[in-house]
Amino acid sequence: MAPSPQASSAFRPEARILSLGDAFYDPVTAADFPAAILRFRNDRAAAEVGLSGLSDAEWIERFGRFRAFEGSLPQPLALRYHGHQFRQYNPELGDGRGFLFAQMRDQAGRLMDLGTKGSGQTPWSRFGDGRLTLKGGVREILATEMLEALGVNTSRTFSLIETGEALHRGDEPSPTRSAVLVRLSHGHIRIGSFQRLATLNDAAGTEALVRYALRELHGEEPGDHPALRLYELVVGRTARLAASYMAAGFVHGVLNSDNIAITAESFDYGPWRFTPYWDLSFTAAYFDQTGLYAFGRQPQAIHWDVAQLALSLTAMEPVDALAPILDRFPALYEQALAEAMLKRLGVAPRSEAKDIALTDAIARALQQNTVTIDRFFFDWRGGARRGPSPDEAAYDHPVFHPFVEAVAAYEPAVTLDHPYWADPAPCSMHIEEVEAIWAPIADADDWSGLERKVKDIRRMGEAMASPRP
Repeated sequence: MAPSPQASSAFRPEARILSLGDAFYDPVTAADFPAAILRFRNDRAAAEVGLSGLSDAEWIERFGRFRAFEGSLPQPLALRYHGHQFRQYNPELGDGRGFLFAQMRDQAGRLMDLGTKGSGQTPWSRFGDGRLTLKGGVREILATEMLEALGVNTSRTFSLIETGEALHRGDEPSPTRSAVLVRLSHGHIRIGSFQRLATLNDAAGTEALVRYALRELHGEEPGDHPALRLYELVVGRTARLAASYMAAGFVHGVLNSDNIAITAESFDYGPWRFTPYWDLSFTAAYFDQTGLYAFGRQPQAIHWDVAQLALSLTAMEPVDALAPILDRFPALYEQALAEAMLKRLGVAPRSEAKDIALTDAIARALQQNTVTIDRFFFDWRGGARRGPSPDEAAYDHPVFHPFVEAVAAYEPAVTLDHPYWADPAPCSMHIEEVEAIWAPIADADDWSGLERKVKDIRRMGEAMASPRP
């Protein structure tokens, strides 16, 4: 194939996944969709990998028809993995409606993946049609944009193209419109990838994947005990991921072990929600009837998943060497939660003990469900009350007194010069707004609400990224 004129010189294609060999994936072909209507392109993310210069027609050719990039993968790959789904082990997983389409380097030199959702059937589709609803794609845009703005380590929605098929689903009005989504992420290797190798007793494969994950995804050359080092990195980063979910008020909904990336980058958004209040029992998925993945149980769920990774690495290291690393998770999570809460509050840390005490005071106050999470952090940005608020009376309640007393000793770590902080209300993403954005798309093909919301979210992200001079 001749060099592609569509990718700029900043585009640095890679195909590092091929170094693992074909036991880790299956070559597949994208579905031939009857239509390809561009609905969303993330030029901000595309600029980071040298693809923002594509015309809309070229974009559709790449991300709706999946013409390969020269120097990257010659054919899409459906990755193989297993995993626990709601604590039940499933050896019949793998990419069932998506594939790895391309790899490249970003501006920082990191290896990045372009993966799909809704791109057609693969050997792992089982009884699924391999498709994605357009509403599901819109929801993923909203989730990833909001999480990125709130500082969560997340994949990003790169592209959404409507595909012209009528889909039938049991959990939404049908027939419904279809789409194919492309996400940009720092790798698609997951805990379930290692679980598959352990189940197959593939010690050589486990070692190869450990070395790949260390070198390509964590930027470290494997040393004498690569499995222990990888496990240290995963435990620390997943503890921070769990903490960031809590500080954001986010409920992923399906924290199965196949949905936990080895980079601890959040991805694969299905029944997600943001909880309005600090309600520890709030669940996102209607099928999570026991509340296994409820808001307050997410740290425990991720901890459990990371324990499954330890079991999967015993071909390389004994349990006695892995267990002490796993045992650090609760303390690492507590520290990370304090860091995440102080960052969202916009105050400089003092000491570990004081920061954890302030975090506990915030959680106890918010558990009264008198003030929403978004409103609280908006009103107290910088560590002091800012202007009038509809929740003025709530802050005078005795339950808030320990927080008010503790935060008075903290210095602001941010500037409030951005006009966002003068808005009458914070930017939020509760389920009612998600439905209100979708309704005009479904009824009148009106995408203006989604476009406005993305702009509003990014504006909030700019405001929250403003440090103190």
